[in-house]
Amino acid sequence: MSKPKVIITIAPTGGMATKKMNPNLPTQPQEIADDTYRCYNAGASLVAVHARRPDDEATCDPAIYTQINRLIRDKCDIILNNSTGGGINGDMVRELPNGLWEIMWQERLKGMQGEGVEMCTLDAQTVVASFGGKEILVATPPTWIRQIATMMQERGIKPEWEVFGLADIVQDVQRSLNEGLDEAPHFVNIVIGANAFQGALPYTPRLLQTMVDHLPARTVFNVSAIGAAQLPASMNSLLLGGHVRVGLEDNLYYEHGVLATNVQLVERMVRLVREMGFEPATPAEPQGQRHEPREIIGLRPLR
Repeated sequence: MSKPKVIITIAPTGGMATKKMNPNLPTQPQEIADDTYRCYNAGASLVAVHARRPDDEATCDPAIYTQINRLIRDKCDIILNNSTGGGINGDMVRELPNGLWEIMWQERLKGMQGEGVEMCTLDAQTVVASFGGKEILVATPPTWIRQIATMMQERGIKPEWEVFGLADIVQDVQRSLNEGLDEAPHFVNIVIGANAFQGALPYTPRLLQTMVDHLPARTVFNVSAIGAAQLPASMNSLLLGGHVRVGLEDNLYYEHGVLATNVQLVERMVRLVREMGFEPATPAEPQGQRHEPREIIGLRPLR
């Protein structure tokens, strides 16, 4: 009997961490592509891509996304998921008159315009993030959710619904699905332990169970846990029938006081997935065989 297949996502960069925090963080297109390829060979089947400017600050510049996507696709068949969240500096933010900062909506929309993208993140909530002494508004009201989801549909892009709390699931995501803004299977990324985000939930097994219990019908879910929560929450996700995500975007350390590389985090997760009785879904497409990760998510084959 075949073992259940698990998609391992690698999130190599993110829009917040810096090389000062961990020098292994890839930020430039070739660095990101090379690191992604190493993670692909280690067992990752989906990459969550964030773009950075040449000065390493955040951007959703379609030209940079296109460059990253092409460099990765030239190497492997990993699923390409580009961020529409951007990051907390660079092109993405502006200061508001009331003292808050804002991640700008029009900049976020550029995240789906890179060539070769298959999926994009869709942040189905409005939150305030606290970083570096700034309070940063990430506003996604219902009309904007409809706008970005419709634009993704028109481009043939599969949304990855990002949720931080229960209300995101039962209100924003469910409303969007009721309006026909995504075809099943739906792919929901449960972000947990993101303490810098107002309204985000800490990781406990009971809280994660509650979020999973309220997911819409015909949903495939993934768990992205931040920092030290990454390992226990990932194992919890497997037990609940979900998929897992690792990478320096979410966790800079291999263990307490020891900085990680992206490949180390993927290799460890592959070992643990197998120890738990599962098997990593492979993105390779041998002739005559199913393409497991794309089939699970509901994506078209590359060929």
